[in-house]
Amino acid sequence: MSTPLIAARGIGIRLDGRDILTDVNIEIHPGEIVTIVGPNGSGKSTLLKALIGAVRLSAGHIERAEGLRIGYVPQKLAIDASLPMTVGRFLSLPRRVSAAAIAAALDKAGVPDLAQRQMKDLSGGQFQRVLLARALMDNPQVLLLDEPTQGLDQPGSAAFYRRIEEVRTELGCAVVMVSHDLHVVMAASDRVLFINGHVCCEGTPEIVAGAPEYRALFGSGTKGALALYRHEHSHDHDHAHHHHEAG
Repeated sequence: MSTPLIAARGIGIRLDGRDILTDVNIEIHPGEIVTIVGPNGSGKSTLLKALIGAVRLSAGHIERAEGLRIGYVPQKLAIDASLPMTVGRFLSLPRRVSAAAIAAALDKAGVPDLAQRQMKDLSGGQFQRVLLARALMDNPQVLLLDEPTQGLDQPGSAAFYRRIEEVRTELGCAVVMVSHDLHVVMAASDRVLFINGHVCCEGTPEIVAGAPEYRALFGSGTKGALALYRHEHSHDHDHAHHHHEAG
């Protein structure tokens, strides 16, 4: 195995006297797509914030590769709707960047023509793509996304995840996602971590979807959706890392 870009060893996080995460171990390796799933309040977003160094640990430690470039797409970003701001201006905060860099980032995010549009006029899907473009500005080695498709419909979500796979292929970056869109996510992931205050199980999508803890929470219904999605997906672009299920 390659040297991990990020390695969390036995980390614990306490907030307001409550254990949010206990004894979590996770390694992120170059080029892999890792998805973190779990029930509401299970500590998924907190884990993501810990990986980028935004939350204090109560136990354990996190090692990051030297000079690691991280791109982060937050769960929600409230922008004052009355504030006139173009997409290009938003992407050049807090420091000025060239129009070429803005165009390149929007292109990578799959929305090449938005630079002059007002932020307040964007659809939900476009807004998410602009947040993605912002996270891609520094050509990250690790891209972290916190429920990036919340509020998008199923086709919008699927299109967003396909774009993430393309970004991974183009940039060779690792991707770590927190998500609710179970069947879509399972299809896009190399590895899934199911957490509920601790790591309940981890492995390939098939392993996690078959785990008793996962089935108890999410039922076994997503297994069929997983196979179906993969089948549809394979006509799109057949990546070698998709392990197609028979049947």
